[in-house]
Amino acid sequence: MKNKMKNLTNANLLLLITIVVFFVMYIGAMVFLGEGFLKPQTFFNILNANAALIIVACGMSLVMITGGIDISVGGVVALVSMCCAVYLDGVEGGLFGSLQGGVGGAIVIALVIGLAYGLVQGLLVAYLEIQPFIVSLAGMFFARGMTTIVNTEPFNVKNEAFQAAKSTRVIIPAMGSVNRKGIYVDAYVEIGVIVALLVVVVMFCMLRWSKLGRAFYAVGGNAQSALMLGINVKKTRFLSHILCSLLAGIGGFVYFLHVGSGSASHASGMEMNAIASAIIGGTMLTGGVGNIIGTFFGVLSLTLIQNIVSSIGLDQAWWTGITVAAMLCLFLVIQSIVVARKKG
Repeated sequence: MKNKMKNLTNANLLLLITIVVFFVMYIGAMVFLGEGFLKPQTFFNILNANAALIIVACGMSLVMITGGIDISVGGVVALVSMCCAVYLDGVEGGLFGSLQGGVGGAIVIALVIGLAYGLVQGLLVAYLEIQPFIVSLAGMFFARGMTTIVNTEPFNVKNEAFQAAKSTRVIIPAMGSVNRKGIYVDAYVEIGVIVALLVVVVMFCMLRWSKLGRAFYAVGGNAQSALMLGINVKKTRFLSHILCSLLAGIGGFVYFLHVGSGSASHASGMEMNAIASAIIGGTMLTGGVGNIIGTFFGVLSLTLIQNIVSSIGLDQAWWTGITVAAMLCLFLVIQSIVVARKKG
C-alpha cells in the first residue's frame, strides 16, 4: 500500500510539472512572440495536427506503464493510411484490386490491422516472453514493408464520401478571430480531435477506476508482487499490447483523415514522438507510473516547443531535433529527481 501511494504521488507530481511547463511556455509565447499565439485557432491547430499522435501516445503510455515498449505504432499508422487510401480509391494493382469501398469499410480495415498487430505482438511478448523492443522492431519493419507492397506511389484520395468527412469541421463558439483581411473566422477543430479527446477520457477512466487499469500499474511496478496478488501478469501484458495496437489503428485512420493521402513515408518518426510525449507527460520507462492526461499535455508541449522554435526563425530540421532532445532530457532528469526525492 505504501509503494502504491508513493507511485501515485510521483505520478501526480510529474503531471503537475508537465501542465505547468506547458502553460508557462504557451504564455511566454503569447507575451514574447504575440501574433499567432494570441489567436485561439493556433491552439486548436495544435490539436488538429496532432490528434493521431495523441491517440497513439495514449496507447504507448499503456504499454510503458506495464514496463514494456512498442516502436511499431508509426509503421501501423502508415500501413493503415495506405490500406484505407487504396481501398477508398480502388487503385489499380493495389491490395484490393480495383474495388472501391466506403468510409465504414476503411474504418473496419483500420481496426482489423490494429487488432491483428496487437494479437501477434501481445502473444510474442506476453506468452513467449520475447523482449518487446525486438518484437515491435520487427513489427515496425514489417509494417513499413507492407505499406510499400500495398502501393508504391503516394497519392491523394478522391473518394467523395471521404472528402466530405475530411472537410467536416466542429465550430467552437465565440472563439474565432479576425484574419489579415479583416474578416471574422470561426475557430474550429477537425473530427479527429473529437475522437482523440474521447480516447483520452476513456483511457483515463479505465486506468484510474477499472480493475484492468490497476493491474497495468501493478504489473509495471513489480510483476512478482502483482503475481502474488493474484493478477494474471501475462494476460495483463497481452491486453496492454492489444490496446496499444488497436489505438494505433484508430490513430492511423485519424491521421489518414487529416492528411487525406496514402504514402509509405507517412507517420515517419511517430513512434519516437509518442514515446517522447509519454515521457514528457510523466510516464516512466521503468513502468508503474504514468497518467493519460500527462501524455495529452506531453503531446501538446512537444508540438508547442517545435512551433516556438520555428516562430523565432530556427525552422531548420536540426534545430527542432535539438530542442526536442533537450526537452526530453530535461523531463528525464526531472523524473530522476522526483523518484530520488521520494526514496529519500
